[in-house]
Amino acid sequence: MAIWDRLLFSFSRQADSGSKRLDVPVLAESTVTNDPLSLAHIMNQFEDCIDVFHRNIPGVQVDIVYIPHMIDHNLLSREVMDPISNARTDDLSLILEQTQFEKAVDPKIIVLAILSGQAAIFHHDKVYLFFAYGPESRSVQQSETETVITGPHDAFTEASGTNLSLIRRRVRSSHLKVVKLEVGEVTKTVVFVLYIKGIANMDLVDEFIRRIRAIEIDAVYDGNMFSQYIDDFPYSLFPQFLITERPDTAVSKLVGGRILGIVDGSPAVVSAPTAFFDFFSSADDYYQRWSIGTATRMLRFIAFVITITFTAVYVSVTTYHYEMIPEALILTLRESRSKVPFPPVIEAMLMEVTIELLREAGARLPTKIGQTIGIVGGIVIGQAAVQAGLTSNILIIAVASSAISSFVIPSYVMSASIRLIRFGLILLAGVWGNFGLMLGIAFIVIHLCGLTSLGTSYLSPFAPTKLADWKDVFIRGPFSTLTSRPDQVRTANPKKNKMRK
Repeated sequence: MAIWDRLLFSFSRQADSGSKRLDVPVLAESTVTNDPLSLAHIMNQFEDCIDVFHRNIPGVQVDIVYIPHMIDHNLLSREVMDPISNARTDDLSLILEQTQFEKAVDPKIIVLAILSGQAAIFHHDKVYLFFAYGPESRSVQQSETETVITGPHDAFTEASGTNLSLIRRRVRSSHLKVVKLEVGEVTKTVVFVLYIKGIANMDLVDEFIRRIRAIEIDAVYDGNMFSQYIDDFPYSLFPQFLITERPDTAVSKLVGGRILGIVDGSPAVVSAPTAFFDFFSSADDYYQRWSIGTATRMLRFIAFVITITFTAVYVSVTTYHYEMIPEALILTLRESRSKVPFPPVIEAMLMEVTIELLREAGARLPTKIGQTIGIVGGIVIGQAAVQAGLTSNILIIAVASSAISSFVIPSYVMSASIRLIRFGLILLAGVWGNFGLMLGIAFIVIHLCGLTSLGTSYLSPFAPTKLADWKDVFIRGPFSTLTSRPDQVRTANPKKNKMRK
């Protein structure tokens, strides 16, 4: 036992290096008292938790329990250690009655508070909590998944407090409400629900909160994972909630009447409800002239059509519908495919899978190496495949155009879903030609019409039709025309004007 004590003592000095204080890690308690608020009972909950420390101040009969790597040591020393160590026994009760010390009477709350970065102070039969949370966290930087051309360059981090401050900095209104919830039986992940009272529809807010409280799972780690637990249609390929790492995008959704979900430990913020067309807009659209923003947005819709149909059309035409090919091009196509031993559908699937492999390899490798793999690998493999007679030049152009078009879509989650849809359309085109392609597109449209986001139409404002909202969906109209909030949010304050007092 003496050897184990010395090992624990050595660990405590390493964990608290740079500090002059000496902390003792929590050891397994052999005795358990019947008092749930006693130090022995709380220590028993942390049996074999070597990173939980217990410090005793014998002069005033005070015990302090905390996790060193989750607290601000300077704050704990200044506000707790020094005042208590220098206090007389008669004055200690007055110190602990100050507002920064919160009296706790529930042992579950005490254990959760220690795990959340608070210090538990035991004095006689009373327990006080002191908020000393201050772990190391990543500084505010630019988002790597949502690049910025013009506009703010800050992005959300893994610290929920920092994310809340980024939003509060932009929305200086008491109407911005924040609700704190908890998800995960094991992780106890904190989720914050944000909405603007007087703009957001309270029925949608209540439904959003109800779904969060209904989550029964051990752990939630990220906003993307969290959004899948509250989906209306969890088996659909299409994301039903917008995920963003940009504070300006999140604030624009708030002001537009939507609800935000911030998961502690994740830089991904969830916005609800969301329409299909929201995934094709970017905050950059509003920082440029309306004509440029409109042209860019229209280009994204064109890219969407190209990425799901271009390769499928090639397969359909070269397999069943040669009469659709112009006479000047048919000779070139015939010569290009003369050495290819595979039918067009196999040829296209082979190239599409190769492109996806290159894309995934470039995403997983370090940045500099990934860019090299993507460029060099694409050129070398494409050229080698043509020379070896495995594919035609025209198919390489079609596959490359489809791949490039998928990158134009701002949302990575939506882009990934569209890439999967492309494979289905290629197979249908290879089996039934244009009929199969139209059948696949019809199925996608029918599926989209049946989807909802938080109970609202996923294709709003296209279905149901709301022409007034089209000026901020298919185009980016001048700001003088953008005077109303989306019909999808069902707000009681549809006009963008001053908040009512």
